[in-house]
Amino acid sequence: MYVGTLVNVVTVLLGTIVGVVLGKRFPERVRTTITAALGLLTAALAVREVIATDDFVIVLASVLLGSVIGELAKIEQGLETLGMWLQGRFAGEAKRLDVELPEASIPEVDGDRESRFAEGFVIASLVFVIGPLTILGSINDGLGDPELLLVKAGLDGFASIAFASIYGWGVGLAALTVLVVQLSIALAASVLDGVLTVRMIDALAATGGVLLLGISLRLLDIKHVRVANMLPALVLAPLFVWWFG
Repeated sequence: MYVGTLVNVVTVLLGTIVGVVLGKRFPERVRTTITAALGLLTAALAVREVIATDDFVIVLASVLLGSVIGELAKIEQGLETLGMWLQGRFAGEAKRLDVELPEASIPEVDGDRESRFAEGFVIASLVFVIGPLTILGSINDGLGDPELLLVKAGLDGFASIAFASIYGWGVGLAALTVLVVQLSIALAASVLDGVLTVRMIDALAATGGVLLLGISLRLLDIKHVRVANMLPALVLAPLFVWWFG
């Protein structure tokens, strides 16, 4: 049970290790182009999901209200603080044990490095847990079919290599986000089997598409959208379908 999620966590960790080890060998222009490519692919996936929905009004209401809730709750700020705390925690533990780690793995006190670590954690977490494969794959995984998540695991593994070559070890911590979010969805699916309708799942996927578009704008360095503050929309979308359905 939950094989897909566990494999996904492993591929993110392995991809991060490969990305950090090989990242410094890539010229800056290569890393910049890789980030842009990921941004364009994310935007393409987002558009595909949004235009496929027949419940755009529900998606609109979910994103707007979810954004207000998220801003008031300061979700993104909390994630960034968690990323910085984890960075300091791992750095302190390595020094306490006198472990000699690769240079890129030891967080510096420098504010830019700390911000980059947290940014990698937040962006990778959002990319890995927002989208149709996460939603549908986790639901199927909870019902005993890991196939979709195994596909997602392979994609996330390659993506984590690219992200880690740019952001470093913060990307690996996104494996915790993957574990928590996908297990939660899988467990909910096993309990709510028969409650979630196709229309609810479609609205959920379309709402996730809007959030993915926000992530793509960050990756393309067009606008720093606080996507994490829109996460409540993913809960509101199926609720609105049920309420108005």
